[in-house]
Amino acid sequence: MRLGILGPANDHEEALERAVGFLFRNVSVDRAVYLGVDHALDTVVQQWAARLVGGDPTEQALWQRAAERCGHAGAAEIDAFVTAERERRALSVFEALPADGTRAIELLNGRVVVMIHDKADLDEEDILPASLLVFGKSSQPLVKQVGSRWFLSPGLLEHFGVMTLEDHEDGIHLALFDSVGHEVRRERLIAARAAKLKVSGASG
Repeated sequence: MRLGILGPANDHEEALERAVGFLFRNVSVDRAVYLGVDHALDTVVQQWAARLVGGDPTEQALWQRAAERCGHAGAAEIDAFVTAERERRALSVFEALPADGTRAIELLNGRVVVMIHDKADLDEEDILPASLLVFGKSSQPLVKQVGSRWFLSPGLLEHFGVMTLEDHEDGIHLALFDSVGHEVRRERLIAARAAKLKVSGASG
């Protein structure tokens, strides 16, 4: 499982479009979550889908597109149509937080990942079961372990803003990228070991 995380675009739609393309074509994420609350991701993905298939790119319009383009098409044209539609459907890996204060959840390597826009909105129900707490509202990237938990942020998309978390046998691997897709940090996230309590004393 490879999870992509996108920081807020803050009106830098071109940076968001580059980041979406990078995660989609270069990294091949299984899921990608945008941690902004400005609906910019919906716009970028819809525009990309429209460039792929033309017209109305929604799933509901699929049969209409098929009828218009494949009714009298040759084999090559039909193959091109199917390829474009598969790529359009693959864009469904991208999702945005529904609204400010909402969160998305993922399970990686048996550990709970909670994703939210503003860490100030985290409550006890979020923190207690989570091993990784990921938030978008941060101008700079953050990778910090506090006790047994990791607090992570990809930073803003203007400069950084792209992070991946990948499930491996030896734990969760984090990679951080700048706004043009250059890797700037890679780390294996290791949970702190619980302290062992040893009780000694006279028996009997």
